Amino acid sequence: MDKQYFTKERLEELKTELADLKGRRRIEVGERLKRAKELGDLSENAEYIAAREEQAQVETRIGELEDMIKSAAIIEKSQSTTNVSIGSTVEVEKADGQRRKLTIVGSNEAKPEAGLISNESPLGSAFLNKKVGDKVLVTTPGGKVEYTVISIE
Repeated sequence: MDKQYFTKERLEELKTELADLKGRRRIEVGERLKRAKELGDLSENAEYIAAREEQAQVETRIGELEDMIKSAAIIEKSQSTTNVSIGSTVEVEKADGQRRKLTIVGSNEAKPEAGLISNESPLGSAFLNKKVGDKVLVTTPGGKVEYTVISIE
């Protein structure tokens, strides 16, 4: 299984969600199933069917979280200001002079609107291992865009 990159904070959030699902949510769904069974005929019992679907969703999410946590790699704030890596914050400039700060994160934490881009995205992967002054050509849905790396934090 491929590594999935997370900040320490995000990994803790996932662990908290997993604990909640395994504890409180499983108990709630189990109680709903028990009450629904008491209503009688299960084949036409909408309450029972809804509870079973919720149980399946909870168990699916538990499996997803366990897999993510098992393959987690912590993103440390990049110590290198020489090369762009996962965890780096990069200031880039488009050919038209427009500047942006972007932080390279794992795919599960990407929020492009907030400047958090995935290391697996075309933009994020194009910046990996680049140095200050390097030009990067990225193919986007709108065409090719050239960026220059201005600084690395």
